[in-house]
Amino acid sequence: MEQVAVKRGNWMLVAGAVTCWFALTGQFYLIIQSEIIPVDESVIRYFSYFTILTNILVALCFTALLLRRKEGGFFTDPATLTATAVYISVVALVYNLILRFTWEPKGLQLIVDELLHLIVPILFVLYWFLFVSKELLKWRDTFAWLIYPFIYLMFILFRGSVSGFYPYPFVDVAKYGYATVFVNCFYVLVVFLVLSFLSVWIGGRFKNRTGN
Repeated sequence: MEQVAVKRGNWMLVAGAVTCWFALTGQFYLIIQSEIIPVDESVIRYFSYFTILTNILVALCFTALLLRRKEGGFFTDPATLTATAVYISVVALVYNLILRFTWEPKGLQLIVDELLHLIVPILFVLYWFLFVSKELLKWRDTFAWLIYPFIYLMFILFRGSVSGFYPYPFVDVAKYGYATVFVNCFYVLVVFLVLSFLSVWIGGRFKNRTGN
């Protein structure tokens, strides 16, 4: 049954993989074109964005699902796919509700921006909802899914304290201080948890429907 679902969703996997890798490549090209900072610093900053890291995870999941020949594998595991759906949903929500209004990208940057923050999240979450097996999702998994964003937060705060660069304004310790930044991060944590619990709840609904 799962193999049939994967085949039916192949067009979405192709569209998602191509779109995501194109957007990631385009953003990398744009960021290394900066004449203000050295190339090595540009590369580090590229990988300092949660948006980029999460879109890389999405691209790997899309690609692994498209190329897989047998069951199993980290990037095709339902728990991994569900966690990734949560992460990319947070990317879309935070950007479109808060960050979108802080700048006005143009040209290729606008295209890449929309792909990374809107089109890819929609494609991945839609694929997850339609084709990913959700019956075995567990409530305890939701807390393990917080490890990645927690490690990411520790990384950007540490590097920011050394370099002075913070990838997002709401984590800018130099401007707002640690107290405000931790409050901001708490709100984002709540979003992560709510979406994680919602995902497992949806999985439970699928399980009950299958059982009936």
